[in-house]
Formats: sequence, C-alpha cells, structure tokens
Amino acid sequence: MPYGLRAARVSLWLESGVSPAEVARRTGHSIAVLFRLYAKVIHRSQQHANHQTEPALEAAEATAIK
Repeated sequence: MPYGLRAARVSLWLESGVSPAEVARRTGHSIAVLFRLYAKVIHRSQQHANHQTEPALEAAEATAIK
C-alpha cells in the first residue's frame, strides 16, 4: 500500500478515537514510533478529548463546591 494511503488510514483511526496502542498493533509500529510519526494527529485527538471532557469536569467541580 502506498505510504500516503497508509498514513491517511492511521490518521483516520487516531482521529476517530481508536487508541494509539491499538493503532500501533494494527500497523506493526511500536508506540514510540507511532507517537513520533503521528504526533500532530495524536495532539489534535488529545485536544478534542479535552474539549469534550471539560463540561463534565466543570459540572463536577460546581457540584463539589456546593
């Protein structure tokens, strides 16, 4: 498979929420290699996850303060 298609597939998996460990297993990469090659994609996924969890954390903090 051409590298561009492979990279697109890996990026899609990561951005879709597939765990980096599972993506590494499917691609035959080590976790270290996956993080080095796809750091930007993983960083975007982490930012998205943070954005999704912020409302829940804020609600929990508001409840704990009361």
